[in-house]
Amino acid sequence: MKKMLSLAAMFAALSYAAPASAALNFGGDAGVRLRNESYSGTTAVNRDANDLLWQYRVRLNAAADLGDGYYFKTMITQENDGGGWVTVDGATAYNLQISNMYFGRQLADCGYAMGRLPLNAFNNPVFDITLFPFQPLENPVANAGMDRIFGLNYNTKFLSGNLRGTLVVLDDSSRNNTTLEADGKFNDGYALHVAYTDKLGDITVEPQFIRALTHGAIGGYAEVSPWTAGANVTVPAGDLKIGLSGFYTAGKSSTHVAAGSTANYNGYEFRVKGEYGNFLCFWDYNRTTDKSTSLASNGKYVNNFVWASYKIPVHKSASGSFTIQPTLRYLATKAEGGVPNVNQQRLRSELWATVTF
Repeated sequence: MKKMLSLAAMFAALSYAAPASAALNFGGDAGVRLRNESYSGTTAVNRDANDLLWQYRVRLNAAADLGDGYYFKTMITQENDGGGWVTVDGATAYNLQISNMYFGRQLADCGYAMGRLPLNAFNNPVFDITLFPFQPLENPVANAGMDRIFGLNYNTKFLSGNLRGTLVVLDDSSRNNTTLEADGKFNDGYALHVAYTDKLGDITVEPQFIRALTHGAIGGYAEVSPWTAGANVTVPAGDLKIGLSGFYTAGKSSTHVAAGSTANYNGYEFRVKGEYGNFLCFWDYNRTTDKSTSLASNGKYVNNFVWASYKIPVHKSASGSFTIQPTLRYLATKAEGGVPNVNQQRLRSELWATVTF
């Protein structure tokens, strides 16, 4: 509570700063969520058949307009592996932390940003299949990864569309020089994300490419540098908006890595999404094969995920809104071959109540 009061006092002090300071805007959202989890099938870990969870989340946003296109933005929330949601257990405090913060300059034809950048990974599965190649479903980057990454972004108008490039720092790992490729002065993990957005008539097309420039810890392997390519396509059909996504990823360790830990995998993910008014539904399908030398035989992963939600407006004004959102999340995971066999289904039925301000 003291931290929240201190934060509120800081915001209040900033808002009454001298006229020469930047114009600051504050907002955010707060929500409570009732979730029921049920499991079936064979699992690799012991889980209760049913579990009822009461959860809550607060996200505070601040933005500063510095003039001439310069800006600063940040989001403050609870840093955890659940997208900021905390389960009530009678003891856990809600500790606010800086989740993302970035600044830069945006002009009419180009711009740049640097810092802890938001990814919008919930709507872009390229990040999930790259960083979670064996279980990219149920939006792990938006949830487990808190939907941000540290990097430097540049965007510019190119031909009739918009070209974006982001240099990403995956990890800060300092170690002695070894015989590994991309080691030495490039101790840290780096990646490059390039995306281009354009319209073909009413259809929006967004091809994307990600390449790890140095080895990093991905997919449970300490030294691997994957690449991912594919596209998002959005097709309007009257009041219905249809989204199609397809991405392929592959990763292989250097031949210098010890034989017992050499990574070698490839996989793909497809998404079909429909939006009609306040209704949202999408289906994800993933299949990944792990041919790593540490496995006696190929590990095969097949995953299906369905998200369905409907947002019910209760109140809306110039100051904010209040909504209720019933949500269903179904995940079916199957793994076999050189990995522990799993054939599990999980259903999460949720009821969200959210205010924005």
